[in-house]
Amino acid sequence: METEKNKFNSDKSSADGRVKTVLSAEERAKLTPDQILQDFLDGNERFRNNNLTHRDHSEQIRKSAFGQYPKAVVVSCLDSRVPVEDVFDQGIGDIFVGRIAGNFVNDDLLGSLEFACKVAGAKLIIIMGHQHCGAVIGAIDDVKLGNLTTTLSKIKPAIRMSQNYNGNMTSKNEEFVKLVSENNVRHAISTIRTKSPILKEMEENGEIRIVGLFYTLTKGELLFVD
Repeated sequence: METEKNKFNSDKSSADGRVKTVLSAEERAKLTPDQILQDFLDGNERFRNNNLTHRDHSEQIRKSAFGQYPKAVVVSCLDSRVPVEDVFDQGIGDIFVGRIAGNFVNDDLLGSLEFACKVAGAKLIIIMGHQHCGAVIGAIDDVKLGNLTTTLSKIKPAIRMSQNYNGNMTSKNEEFVKLVSENNVRHAISTIRTKSPILKEMEENGEIRIVGLFYTLTKGELLFVD
């Protein structure tokens, strides 16, 4: 329905139906972390149904140039098949996106997340792994290649978390790769809560919510990672 499609943009569209405005501080202040998450899930449904919101990006660029009030921050893999803004049907100024092969969280990303939430006011953190992740496969296969070796070592804790798997623990087994990818998301969330007292306190106070998701390349859908 049109009212659902434009939940946060119902009064922002031009005569041609394109959204021209960007999220304001006042609009974001009215949103709860749960509402933002539901908006993202609704956006993913629109993405999967090829029903993305029509936006006037040129106008949004101009209107966002001197200020931004993103409602969420997403940590995603580098993978080109995971277009974060499209996956959630979000526009310019709606989300911060941090991308790194394997969607793990290091000190630099922790600082970025603290900026996004504590300084800039985002209310939702999403750690998003995905199906057929090359970084996860490389970590399972213990690939050694220049600086990539160090990068893949950050995924090794997720492999250790998956050792109770009762099956073929190789990159040829898609089920095992998925398990490691999900555990990699869980480890990233644990890292946030352990290494960032700022974000942990914000979560405990209900100011933000931290959520793990797994994106399927074959269907474009999102699965929760508990």
